[in-house]
Amino acid sequence: MKEYKNNEELIDYLILKNIIINDKEKALKNIEKYSYYSIINGYKAVFKDVNNNYKENTSFEEIFALYEFDKNIKAIFLKYILEIEVVIKSLMANTIAEEYGVEDYLKVENLDADADEELVKDFILKIEKEIDDNYIKHPAIKHYKDTYNFVPPFVLTKILTFGAISRYYSLLKQRDRQKISKYFKLSDKLLRQILINLTMVRNISAHSDRLFSYRNKYDISFKNIEKDYNRKEYLCNLYMIIKSMKVLLDEEKYQEFENFLNNEIDKLKEKLIVIDINDILRVMGYDV
Repeated sequence: MKEYKNNEELIDYLILKNIIINDKEKALKNIEKYSYYSIINGYKAVFKDVNNNYKENTSFEEIFALYEFDKNIKAIFLKYILEIEVVIKSLMANTIAEEYGVEDYLKVENLDADADEELVKDFILKIEKEIDDNYIKHPAIKHYKDTYNFVPPFVLTKILTFGAISRYYSLLKQRDRQKISKYFKLSDKLLRQILINLTMVRNISAHSDRLFSYRNKYDISFKNIEKDYNRKEYLCNLYMIIKSMKVLLDEEKYQEFENFLNNEIDKLKEKLIVIDINDILRVMGYDV
């Protein structure tokens, strides 16, 4: 489409494309709430054949079911990545404080000597700016700056995004990275790979992008997590994220996460007609 269409016209456009609308009023409401682009453009690919035509009997309702599935699993991933984030921040704060104290730890010499020095300096400047930006917004930052003229690691980590924490981890000295990764019984390299991908998944989950078809060129050495996994491509996918989260969450939390996720898969399975649940699982990276 190269021109604006109102919601009624969008429904007519879908019908023109041989998409079945079983409940026009409900379809209109869903397009109004979530937008045509988010529902159709985001999730239509698996409903098309090799000639880029919609498969016979494709309905708006089935495409919307996939959209809703993805929306629901994003909420699940976000909840449990936040759980991982809390643990990583705690481990980071404790390691930094133990090794370098609570006051003068933000120094180039306290970070990886093999990292690009300009990148390290730039990172420290960004952290210092983050502290300044949070002086008014975050009471603990204001308290420590006013009272002691420094911000300890256990306060700093609270205001950093998961992306900043992931970057900070990658710039720590190797012995410090290993001290943290040892908690999960992982190598520091593997934990770094997982954190990079979890940052991406967290951002997708929080900003309404498509998650179930997640792919990332920043790979995970997955054979160290599931040695018999039959990889179809050398890109990180959502299945790999799921199994990576298993090594970062405690057993009870992971079981909750997996149960919620499987429940959404089962609900979607009941709503699919034109495509099969295995079509979706394959896109997610499951070996089915």
